[in-house]
Amino acid sequence: MLPSLPPEILSRLAASDSCSIANAVDAAGVRLANEGFCDDRITCRTPELPPMVGTVVTFKVRSADPSMKNAFYLEQPDWWERLEAGRDARILAIQDIDPYPGKGSLVGPVHACILKALGFVGIVTNGAIRGHHRFHDLGLPAFSGHLSPAHAFSHVVEIGAPIALAGLVLQSGDLIHGDRNGVVKIPGAIAGQVAALAENFHDREQRLCEFCRSREFSPAALRHRIGLDASRH
Repeated sequence: MLPSLPPEILSRLAASDSCSIANAVDAAGVRLANEGFCDDRITCRTPELPPMVGTVVTFKVRSADPSMKNAFYLEQPDWWERLEAGRDARILAIQDIDPYPGKGSLVGPVHACILKALGFVGIVTNGAIRGHHRFHDLGLPAFSGHLSPAHAFSHVVEIGAPIALAGLVLQSGDLIHGDRNGVVKIPGAIAGQVAALAENFHDREQRLCEFCRSREFSPAALRHRIGLDASRH
């Protein structure tokens, strides 16, 4: 489990975009550059909302076949009763383990309201969500592989186990960042450093873009400036 980060660090992480976060993690050299993020099988459904940052609570669900309990979804509060309200920012990460994920949706507008009330700051799933426009209205960032108008037979299979979402392996307690560009995992070993690294990358990119728009631009001058910037880091 990742130790709680100071609120100011979480705020700085949330102020960065996921591309800068990914650049920062790459620069730290703690994992391969093709690991640690969701691929395009998962889409941001609330691109207008600010980035989400938090530690994940993992679920495994199924939706194509009936569960062992014969009850309507709102009469099965078992899973959200296990998500006690907490002070730390949390994100619900759901792996739909059906052979063809996304037949039905575990989380729609009602459960989104429940999650928001419990202090959750986002949801990410390879399966489906429903009523995704309501997530924007609630201010709850949502990422999913599919949209569905129905619950089908959605039911929780397991809570707290390791999961895989579109190439990203997660365990409960992992720290992730997500925005319209995608979802990135922040390694616990460098979690306290990533915000500063991401800010440096963003500032460097801004300076290079401003230089490209200036009268001083030339390929040779750009090459020189990139070399100077690289030597400072």
